[in-house]
Amino acid sequence: MKYVKLGQSGINVSQICLGSMTWGTQNNQQDADEQIDFALSSGINFIDTAEMYAVPPSAETYGKTETIIGNWLAKNPERRKEFVLASKIAGNGLPWIRDGRDITGEAILSSVDASLKRLQTDYIDLYQLHWPNRTSPHFSKHWPGMISFNDVNTKQHSDQMLEILQALDSCVKAGKIRYCGLSDDTPWGINEFIRLSEKHDLPRIVSIQNEFNLLHTKDWPYLIENCVHSEVAYLPWSPLAGGVLSGKYLNGARPKGSRWSKAQRNGLFRDNDTVNNAVKEYYQVAEKHDLTPAQLALAWCAQVDGVSSTIIGATNITQLKEDMAAFDKTLSEAALDDINSVLRQYPSPF
Repeated sequence: MKYVKLGQSGINVSQICLGSMTWGTQNNQQDADEQIDFALSSGINFIDTAEMYAVPPSAETYGKTETIIGNWLAKNPERRKEFVLASKIAGNGLPWIRDGRDITGEAILSSVDASLKRLQTDYIDLYQLHWPNRTSPHFSKHWPGMISFNDVNTKQHSDQMLEILQALDSCVKAGKIRYCGLSDDTPWGINEFIRLSEKHDLPRIVSIQNEFNLLHTKDWPYLIENCVHSEVAYLPWSPLAGGVLSGKYLNGARPKGSRWSKAQRNGLFRDNDTVNNAVKEYYQVAEKHDLTPAQLALAWCAQVDGVSSTIIGATNITQLKEDMAAFDKTLSEAALDDINSVLRQYPSPF
């Protein structure tokens, strides 16, 4: 297992981060326990969750994943120091979480305490903002004209960000969290948080997790370059594009119990003919180079310059083993050329 520094923090994390968002819907406590035990025994020391999980998000599944991790920790308290535990405060828009309101300083304080209680731990290593208060070009809003940057009140949002940092500072000083990170944000968001932290001597953002995969490369090169030179760890989520890059949804297939067989918030972001055609091409490239489609996608993601630790999730231990094996693969120049040929043909299929 390879390890990388988590931005400007003082900790090293495995290049594989174990995602947990299906624990509580597609996976039960026993499944999660098995995945955690296997991951730790294999050298993974980084686990990511969120107060919003499990997914698809709902009032009924809210907090379930943290509770499942907390149950494991309650049974294995001596193992808490073996891994870096990351969680996230949900952004606005979900009526069952703070009535859908913005992230505020007060919300940070109460949500940290609630997460600590569910997780049955005294501290969270990395606490992240799941998405910003302003509408950002994420969750399928990345096409020009879908949102307006000029409609954002810059000073208002900067003031909100300062209030958030001050609350995070209180949590750091209280020993409840160690480091702070972002998710689903932009270069301006990263740089404004850094500017405010430096100006007011507040905790510095050490990481950002954004969607990044062969079907969705919008963060390359500008945001990732920003991360490299600002020493902010870049953590791709959904490296398999919601599982579609595994090939299991090709030509309309919907395996029983799979994510695409369940209701999705805002519809199936990636369910269209162009995506299907792109995945067919990647499937053929994987076969040519003796890889599974999932391993091709994950190995590609891991080798991108600037990527720190990739967040993977699995609904069973067999999938987890297959996905983890991808990080021991080195893509040949021929494989990369074949991948790039498909990528140029389908640069942004959803």
